[in-house]
Amino acid sequence: MTQLGLPDGIQACLFDLDGVVTKTAVVHAAAWKETFDAFLRDYAGERGRPFDAVADYDEYVDGRPRADGVRAFLDSRGIHLPEGTPDDPPDARTVHGLGNRKNVLLLEKIRTGGVEAYEGTLRYLEAVRAEGLRTAIVSSSANCRDVLRSVGAEHFFDVRIDGVVAAERHLPGKPHPDTFLAAAHDLGVEPSRAAVFEDALAGMEAGRAGGFGYVVGLDRVGQADALYAHGATIVVKDLAELGGKQ
Repeated sequence: MTQLGLPDGIQACLFDLDGVVTKTAVVHAAAWKETFDAFLRDYAGERGRPFDAVADYDEYVDGRPRADGVRAFLDSRGIHLPEGTPDDPPDARTVHGLGNRKNVLLLEKIRTGGVEAYEGTLRYLEAVRAEGLRTAIVSSSANCRDVLRSVGAEHFFDVRIDGVVAAERHLPGKPHPDTFLAAAHDLGVEPSRAAVFEDALAGMEAGRAGGFGYVVGLDRVGQADALYAHGATIVVKDLAELGGKQ
């Protein structure tokens, strides 16, 4: 193992954004809960049970593109909506409309509460860069670049594969490995020589499915066992535990 806590031969590090670099996972969960709870009020019984910002978030929406998250959660309740289009207004009762409503709420919460970065991750990124490893940010968020800029972290990454790039290239989101594979390709590194850093169960599955050399699970909410079950090679609470300059 290297001083970065990675196997010898790893040449690149691929980082998720929310919950890995920035403390925005809880903001995403709150925006999803507000969106779904308002929608579910029209449904009775089990189908109308409020959205669980921990269990439902982890299982159905965390790490996935917005529309995929809407479909997965509504399917779990036996609710089906028209797809609509990405331009649907946020009050439209469509898959894209609900996703757009969530994004409006998310941006409001970010504007009012701000965004913070995980200091352990920033220090680890500095160490990774100092060792000459290549880096990419891989996020389903269409707001990825703005969030990175808000915490002064954009310069840490050689490649950005986010919701905007994924849409342009028609890449399916996590748990499919395509966005991570695209990042490795753009960095000129074989997946087996790249490490994935994720906090979402969908991200663990993507890392496993892509054949990446090392999959690091960030356990921010006490789900270490689930992260291992979904594909993590190792689970830590903070990247400071792996090493690098502290």
